[in-house]
Amino acid sequence: MIPLASIPTLHTERLTLRGPTEADLDVFAAFYASERSSFVGGPLPREQAYRILMQEAGHWQLKGFGRFSLVEKDTGATVGIVGLWNPVGFPENELGWDLFDGASGKGYATEAGAAVRAYAYSTLGWTTLISMIADGNEASVRVAKRLGARPDGTFTHERFGPMEIWRHPAPKEASNE
Repeated sequence: MIPLASIPTLHTERLTLRGPTEADLDVFAAFYASERSSFVGGPLPREQAYRILMQEAGHWQLKGFGRFSLVEKDTGATVGIVGLWNPVGFPENELGWDLFDGASGKGYATEAGAAVRAYAYSTLGWTTLISMIADGNEASVRVAKRLGARPDGTFTHERFGPMEIWRHPAPKEASNE
């Protein structure tokens, strides 16, 4: 077997952020089958949700960074995916988040987003980071604002269309929040 990229595990007060695994398929499939996934290409059938799960894991292997599955410490439930992303065609490295059914309104995206941004700046040495948000995704705009990000133009994604670019504070500014 080819060794896989070492995916770190991060911890926040309420969440464990770990690499995506095949055990996440059922929650991924439920998310991508629902209208909640409309801002990220859904709804989609289970087979395509499986491909997305595999691409999330593969991003770690090819890029050395990626998105984490969010696990509630209290329940052990996988409640979303948050992390770093930069596939072909993106303007630069992105911090993105998707919360699964029942996880919204708890501050999980903000809590995990802050931890991942700190990891990007302190461990990976990045100096800038954006979040791209689909037009009309007001919940994600609220998360970006809570993380201190500011509007910084637009980007037209070849499949998803126009997206707002939200620029995160630089490392020194982010550490003062």
